[in-house]
Amino acid sequence: MPETLPVVRLRPKADARAIRHGFPWVYADELVTDRRTQALTPGAIAILEDAERRAMGIVTVNTRSKIIARMLDRDPGATIDRAWIAARIARAFALRARLYDAPFYRLVHAEADGLPGVIIDRFGDAAVIQPNAAWAETMIADLAAALAEVTGVTTIVKNATGRARALEGLAEESAVLTGAAGAPVPVQMNGATYMADLIGGQKTGLFFDQRDNHAFAARLAGGGSMLDVFSHVGGFALASLAAGATSALAVDGSSPALELAGAGAARSGLASRFSTRRGDAFAVMEELGAKGETFGLVVCDPPAFAPAKPALDAGLRAYERVARLAAPLVAPGGYLVLCSCSHAADLAQFRNASARGIGRGGRRAQLVHTGFAGADHPQLPQLAESGYLKALFFRLDG
Repeated sequence: MPETLPVVRLRPKADARAIRHGFPWVYADELVTDRRTQALTPGAIAILEDAERRAMGIVTVNTRSKIIARMLDRDPGATIDRAWIAARIARAFALRARLYDAPFYRLVHAEADGLPGVIIDRFGDAAVIQPNAAWAETMIADLAAALAEVTGVTTIVKNATGRARALEGLAEESAVLTGAAGAPVPVQMNGATYMADLIGGQKTGLFFDQRDNHAFAARLAGGGSMLDVFSHVGGFALASLAAGATSALAVDGSSPALELAGAGAARSGLASRFSTRRGDAFAVMEELGAKGETFGLVVCDPPAFAPAKPALDAGLRAYERVARLAAPLVAPGGYLVLCSCSHAADLAQFRNASARGIGRGGRRAQLVHTGFAGADHPQLPQLAESGYLKALFFRLDG
């Protein structure tokens, strides 16, 4: 990196105090975008100054994004290079090594781990990097090298897909950076074995964030049947079967995901109690309801219906509809688990939409537990978006 960095400056009305207190983003309307700033290559490293020209730290700049600058280091003298990245990864690695006895977890959770826009999930000797910010795309070789140096992983996959990259103006171009990634990777969690497709699967291949919620749901599943809607690779279903559920039906629109779920059930010795149904989740719930079928535990873990504020109202209506269709499928005294990974819908909004849906489904409920992402998905207190996952556990009356 050049010794002399370009300088970008906040507008006088920008909230410099929030940034000084830890908020990591500068929005496009908060930064002076003169010709020199506009000429910066997406992902460029610069010094951020406030309106009085006082240095605030090192940022990465992308004029194509509404988040025009992301704080990298609050030391204006920091050097953003491979060694700097390795130090951040090592700090993240130390936390996960303390939390987990096996190397399967979210290793880097973007801003919360000091690497803005960077997601890294670890699967034993393999890891998947999602470079969702322009600077990470530019420095992907340094990210991969630092990752290998700190953790010793031998296979590194770059997953360059998804909405976050589109918002940064980045192309979709996934690749195997080092090693070889072929067959799905078996991951043991909560007494079951899950199969993670690091190349063709959704996101990085497995949703580690739900691990603790899988475990809590499994405590409610013993001795009864369960329905896992929007199941992906069978996260809730396999954990419930491992805890003693008599049967589990996994519903998803993706055939490859259900095939992986079936492979996980077989590998876990649970195949005889596990079944799948491919189809639209709403339609399947309507069909099950029309037939009068019920389950001791019903879990709905849909994709983000409200990924951003413009989608909030429609997203909340969708969550209400999920709850309305799912509630009649719960046996008397059974349990309903409703999940949201929407950034734009906060906990209170999601809880209210879920409660309305349960009521419209003709049921009364008590909320017995609220779950969040596991500790390998730490939150940055100043950034509400880093605490996206909510899981509501209800007990329904007769």
